[in-house]
Amino acid sequence: MCNSHSRPPQLDRRVFLKTSGLALFAMGAGSLGGPLFLQRAAAATPQPGPYHRRKVLVTIFQRGAMDGIAAVPPLSGNRLRTLRPRLAMGAARSAGDDRILELDADFGLHPALEPLGRFFGEGRLGIVHAVGSPDATRSHFDAQDYMESGTPGRKGTASGWLNRVAGELGHEASPFRSVAFGAALPKSLYGPEPALAVSDLGSFQVRPPGTGAVGHDLDQGFEALYQQTTQELLQETAGETFDAVELLDGAGIASYRPDRRARYPRGQLGSALRQIAFLIKSNLGLEVAFAESGGWDTHVQQGTTTGSFARRAQELAQAIEAFWTDLGPYQHDVVLMTMTEFGRTVAENGSGGTDHGHGSCLFVLGHDIDGGKVHGQWPGLDHGALFEGRDLAVTTDFRSVFAEVAHQHLGVASPQIFPGWSGPRLPLFRA
Repeated sequence: MCNSHSRPPQLDRRVFLKTSGLALFAMGAGSLGGPLFLQRAAAATPQPGPYHRRKVLVTIFQRGAMDGIAAVPPLSGNRLRTLRPRLAMGAARSAGDDRILELDADFGLHPALEPLGRFFGEGRLGIVHAVGSPDATRSHFDAQDYMESGTPGRKGTASGWLNRVAGELGHEASPFRSVAFGAALPKSLYGPEPALAVSDLGSFQVRPPGTGAVGHDLDQGFEALYQQTTQELLQETAGETFDAVELLDGAGIASYRPDRRARYPRGQLGSALRQIAFLIKSNLGLEVAFAESGGWDTHVQQGTTTGSFARRAQELAQAIEAFWTDLGPYQHDVVLMTMTEFGRTVAENGSGGTDHGHGSCLFVLGHDIDGGKVHGQWPGLDHGALFEGRDLAVTTDFRSVFAEVAHQHLGVASPQIFPGWSGPRLPLFRA
């Protein structure tokens, strides 16, 4: 990469791509199997990068509102089968193919999530049930905004909770400290701390705001943008991106391939987790990673062992299983956590699906997690226990979980992470 142009003086390095109007794009990633550099057969582990190994939090946002009752259904009573005559499945001890896997005496697991069941049985995966936001909105946009900002019911929060976490880490930041995989930066990473939105690590490219083409050569695109701009904030962001590209060059992205036992599914989530694994194993200073899983808005034909829910659940579980396998010994540095904006109605609708609800569940994976347990207080599905007579009640505020993970895994306990909230953390880690 050409570095012949002198750089402007460094400012405080606290501007990320979203603020400056820049975005990162893929430039022809090759086949659907993923970026070319991840397909090349070479060394299984990249050379160590210039940063020490860090603790890493990997978050997956399940956009569309995952049905937590379908993912982790209660085993006792007939209430669920009464409310969901077409969607409820029998426990593994029952006859038939449409059966859920038993986690313990009280809860089961959807069969499409079977890889997560193995992690649960090994004591590395914890589940939090009846978790969600204290705000009652059923708007996807508002609920996602509240969860990513960490301020339920409060619109206009300028920063995201993950950006605030990054600001409290208290040591030198790599250009790859905070990375989201997608075409745009998520609200979780909005804020003053640097963060990157990446589509494909194999081919960084930027375009100035207001332009539609993405056709510049890599060097020409960065150098022209960097040289021509007179805006200090844009110059600083370009400098951050230069640093990131240079680190990638040194990490040997062209020589990386995943662990041969890792079988990433095709699609956005598998690609994102594969690239996150590369960054972790390259020691490039990644500490906060964000990925997305879409398609959880199951209003129609949700299905049981087949259907839209099963497809999304299988992709999620397979991607997490491949990622964890790919990490190898780096598993000890990583906690992975899922989140979703709200759950679904307890009763099925007339289209064989479920509508926008309230409480759901989430998964937390890591070697220090108090796994093999379903955490939180289960409110039950009796009519009097349902939120507004129709939804799973929220008994655990999502901030109780997020704050616990940030504190126990990353050592961040500042009240600034969730302004205006002073609730208790939900214990999720082994003593």
